[in-house]
Amino acid sequence: MDEMEEELKCPVCGSFFREPIILPCTHNLCLACARNILVQTPDAESPQSSRASGSGVSDYDYLDLDKMSLYSEADSGYGSYGGFVSAPTTPCQKSPNGVRVFPPTVPQPPAPQQHHLLQLQPGSQPPIPRNSCLTCPQCHRSLVLDERGLRGFARNRVLEGVVDRYQQGRAAALKCQLCEKSPKEATVMCEQCDVFYCDACRLRCHPPRGPLAKHRLVPPAQGCISRRASPRKTSTCTEHELENMSMYCVQCKMPVCYQCLEEGKHGTHEVKALGAMWKLHKGQLSQALTGLSDRASEAKEFLVQLKNMVQHIQENGVEFEACLVAQCDALIDALNRRKAQLLSRVNKEHEHKLKVVRDQISHCTVKLRQTTGLMEYCLEVIKENDPSGFLQISDALIRRVHVTEGQWGKGTLTPRMSSDFDLTLDSGPLLSTIHQLDFVQMKGEPFPAPPMLQLEECCTQNNSATLSWKQPPLSTIAVEGYILELDDGNGGQFREVYVGNETICTVDGLHYHSTYKSRVKAFNASGLGQYSKTLLLQTSETGLPPCDMESVAWFTFDPASAHPDILFSNDNLTVTCNSYDDRVVLGGSAFSRGVHYWEMTVDRYDNHPDPAFGVARGDVLKDVMLGKDDKAWAMYVDNNRSWFMHNNSHTNRTDGGIAKGATIGVLLDFTCGLLIFLINDEQQGPVAFEGLEGPYYPAISLNRNVQVTLHTGLPIPDFYTPGEADPNGSEC
Repeated sequence: MDEMEEELKCPVCGSFFREPIILPCTHNLCLACARNILVQTPDAESPQSSRASGSGVSDYDYLDLDKMSLYSEADSGYGSYGGFVSAPTTPCQKSPNGVRVFPPTVPQPPAPQQHHLLQLQPGSQPPIPRNSCLTCPQCHRSLVLDERGLRGFARNRVLEGVVDRYQQGRAAALKCQLCEKSPKEATVMCEQCDVFYCDACRLRCHPPRGPLAKHRLVPPAQGCISRRASPRKTSTCTEHELENMSMYCVQCKMPVCYQCLEEGKHGTHEVKALGAMWKLHKGQLSQALTGLSDRASEAKEFLVQLKNMVQHIQENGVEFEACLVAQCDALIDALNRRKAQLLSRVNKEHEHKLKVVRDQISHCTVKLRQTTGLMEYCLEVIKENDPSGFLQISDALIRRVHVTEGQWGKGTLTPRMSSDFDLTLDSGPLLSTIHQLDFVQMKGEPFPAPPMLQLEECCTQNNSATLSWKQPPLSTIAVEGYILELDDGNGGQFREVYVGNETICTVDGLHYHSTYKSRVKAFNASGLGQYSKTLLLQTSETGLPPCDMESVAWFTFDPASAHPDILFSNDNLTVTCNSYDDRVVLGGSAFSRGVHYWEMTVDRYDNHPDPAFGVARGDVLKDVMLGKDDKAWAMYVDNNRSWFMHNNSHTNRTDGGIAKGATIGVLLDFTCGLLIFLINDEQQGPVAFEGLEGPYYPAISLNRNVQVTLHTGLPIPDFYTPGEADPNGSEC
């Protein structure tokens, strides 16, 4: 709980919040502190202000642009809280918490026509001077108050309740309530009995059997907070004080009352039920906290690792010193003069490593303390039963949790310093080189050895190849990564297809019926090592007679390259879409040689849409109908007719459409460069496209009214003979 205390203190006075209010920037201030830091902006009795008053626009909209930053309600999202101005130059003093506090401005005498607005009721606060300005002490945004003054800011009842429970929990005397003499410290509290027990009294008076076995025992601090927590009263609207907040304005992100919807500026905004938004934001905050909790756990483990590194550095430093002294003492007198200098360098390296690690420990500890405090504060906020109060701060808390989680990146939880001493003493030179004796950095290590390809794990499937390798068993040279190279499948030059530290790689999009040469080499800080032995890989054959069923291509739709609106099922063989607009999905294999045929059945067809089927390049547009750009060749079809389309050009309108249960076939022949379409096993129109050169991916575009299932591994249709331009028998 101590980490959370920083979240519960006012940035101005440094004490726990008292009557906190929420500023438009989502920061909080004590009501009294907000009054203390108010300043008055220059009087608006200028021609500009007169024009503003006459037009019904707020005064600060026409202040000097050098003194003010203009924000509309739509831009700022702060609604009727007003515009932000630059910080005034009024002399200020510093609060106990180090924040600048502007002295309160003496109220100016009211104008005669406004006298009736400034009559004070008994016991009320002094009026806020007109054009008063409030500057947030945390983000330094300035705000000109309207006629409501500080009453225009919402009361943060959730924070007020958390502070109240926190203070009560700290002050509670958690003693056993059943000890007869000198009560012992309580160890548990029964939520059903509402009694604090020490261990002895719990075993004697509250045994875990019978009806008492179902009672819930909690730690004393949690029980004290739960006991003292009282339901908060329903928050009222800041503009209509007699109205309770019952709805949530989605556009302004704030709770509103019924009168705000009827008369106020929220009448045209989208609103939702307060309870529903309360539960939604609680769930979002809880989900965000889960990620932050994982980062905090990793940080704790990382701190343990850093603390262990300190011990290892100490041990390694002592060991290194001993080895160095032993080597130097074994040399003749000339070495003794050099020994002191070498020891000094070792000690400097030792201290440098310790300093870096200790600095990182200190930095990580501070960040972990802040993260833990934010987590505990958020958990307390989630316990609140006041929906409107919760929703007033939930957006800001969710953003803070995400930002804090992002701060725990991989670099943050990586040691900045190794515990090893990357130094070695070269004691081999002769006596004449003693005066040049120095440390040699380990960075000058040898080149890595050639990797070994593991033939039993290397394989091909369709037009993909998987290769696996490892370092030689007796090699002790450090390796930072590997480079995998393949040729073009036709005896051409090698090219890099993978660079990284993994020892297995799958390469997709190769040519069918081709032989590829592959090789791999390792690298480290010294440079590139030698290549491994060259391995030959044979991809699958396609376009063979129907009897050779094992050689045809099998593939599925590819989720990685599809538009995000595409929905996959049936092991990526069935696709649909969650959008009314056309979205493109590609197959998982690219073809550039041979003859290929696949089919798609229409599982759902509503409202007569026009899906498109065909082939495309890998960089085809994914958010338009297939064939709208020059990267796709397609047939789009509705319930009555079809068209061929490429580069947004429509050709060959053909009667005959599709319905639920229809089958669309796509025949791609690279021997003649042809693309032919079929509907229900009948060719649809003439040859759709000619002169095609791969590689191409199978592709379709569809919207939410269509669902299709892919069928691959099919033989070439009987009516078509590979090598012929069309079914009529004309040659390519």
